[in-house]
Amino acid sequence: MHPELDRLATELWDFGMETSPSSATLLGDHRFDHLIEDLSEEQESIQRERILEFAEAAEEIDPEALSHSEQVTRAVLIGECRKNVAVIDSEIAEMHSDQLVSPHATMLHIVPQWMFPEPEYAEAYLERLRAIPGALDQALERYRSAIDKNRPPARITVVRSLSMLDGYLASPPETDMFAEVGGPEDWDGEEAWRHRLAEIVRDTIRPSLQRYRDAFESELLPVARPDDRCGLSWVPGGTEIYETAVAEHTGLELSPDEIHEIGIDDINVKLASEYAEIGAHVFDTGDVASILDHLRDDAELRFSSPDEIMSMAADILERAKAAMGDWFGVLPKADCLIAPIPDFMARDLPAAHYMPPAPDGSRPGTFYVNLADPREKMKYQAEAIGFHEAIPGHHLQLAIAGELEHIPTFQRYMGATAFLEGWGLYAERLADEMGLYSDDLQRLGMLSTDSWRAARLVVDTGIHAKGWSRDQAIGFLVDNTAVARSEAEVEVDRYIGWPGQALAYRLGQREILRLRAKAQAALGDRFDLKGFHDTVLTSGPVTMSILEWLIDEWVAGFA
Repeated sequence: MHPELDRLATELWDFGMETSPSSATLLGDHRFDHLIEDLSEEQESIQRERILEFAEAAEEIDPEALSHSEQVTRAVLIGECRKNVAVIDSEIAEMHSDQLVSPHATMLHIVPQWMFPEPEYAEAYLERLRAIPGALDQALERYRSAIDKNRPPARITVVRSLSMLDGYLASPPETDMFAEVGGPEDWDGEEAWRHRLAEIVRDTIRPSLQRYRDAFESELLPVARPDDRCGLSWVPGGTEIYETAVAEHTGLELSPDEIHEIGIDDINVKLASEYAEIGAHVFDTGDVASILDHLRDDAELRFSSPDEIMSMAADILERAKAAMGDWFGVLPKADCLIAPIPDFMARDLPAAHYMPPAPDGSRPGTFYVNLADPREKMKYQAEAIGFHEAIPGHHLQLAIAGELEHIPTFQRYMGATAFLEGWGLYAERLADEMGLYSDDLQRLGMLSTDSWRAARLVVDTGIHAKGWSRDQAIGFLVDNTAVARSEAEVEVDRYIGWPGQALAYRLGQREILRLRAKAQAALGDRFDLKGFHDTVLTSGPVTMSILEWLIDEWVAGFA
């Protein structure tokens, strides 16, 4: 690789790992196991300046002096750095007291995945645990800063966070997640180490999270924005903050108004015609409202037990594994397993999510399934969700990216949300081409998750750009999708707490489908779907503009 680009790529990754040590541990990089994230405003300012330096240095490199692959790396590096600077400048970090991307939510999500396979890593972890109270104090200071700027959090995100924190604090101390992390095998010091872990959890971690939780109740909840003013448009500078979030997650030059109208058109035209066609086979009616009512209200279409959810998820995954070789030339080496979302978090989280494998092979990819309230979860959506989260969705995408050796490490893991989530939604449709859906009811489930993502375009922009209330957003989801009201509430609260992220799914899927259609039109009978998929997945998670460049180059190679 070009020496200066190689230096920047390496230093950017090292800087990212040092400033995100929790993620470093997750990825098997144990250089920073003794650290926890520095969440202070001062540190954020330092990070901004360093990231800006990386972008400016990469911009100084003449692209004509680079190979095609190096040009892609340069573009990804500049785009990632410029995006991160814009996000820092928006000050949205001060408002992340939510149930999804806040420091506490992130910590509770990833701690069960941490592994410390060597004694020195395990000892360093003790130092990290002792630093957690300070990080939580820094987070509280950022929330207080937002309140001082008249940017208090939305009430429902505080309520959801309290529920999550209360769930953790009510969990048995003897099986505390912070003490149950993986340690070295056959280590004669493990018993003493586990004893010290238990002491730190008892004397430091739980008391600090209790104090943090109490501050949410005493400081954040009383001033939080009510449900009828839950979006960013209700806070000073909120319009600009939301525009930055939209750009961050989509990478597309679309205004909130344009995105809103795309969602409405998708729901009322494209998806309505598909519902009518398949619904006539399943329910003997082409009336969309009747089909949605049936999907939403028929108790026979819901799960009856956690075991049924897990059994169906296992079947979905096995069928997809058996078929993937016919549709992809490049396949991941890492396996994909299934695990339940921890009980104390499940009630405040969506139906499933995926955790990629560790780069060193110590941990496989994991398809996490939500087992809470099975009678509130729809069986007919299970296949689409499984294909999205596991195969051919995020497991193929993220496991393949992590195994790419021809691109820098940062390029494998730092990615564009529209690419990441757009691929997941594309995979739901691809699974239909692969013949993976077991019947037309499950294909209706595919449509239901597709319309749910189209509705996100309307709801997310409605909340944050048009001043919608929480009830208005929930009502739109219930009226225009098959999502049950209980799930609609969890979904809307997600959009409130994580502005712009929900837009990436449908908009990313639309771009991937557009690029596929463009390539097919150009190549005709020479179009190779395996080759298209391999081109999409073998440069890491790139922006949509870079993906178009890659596909255009692939097409040009046939000339």
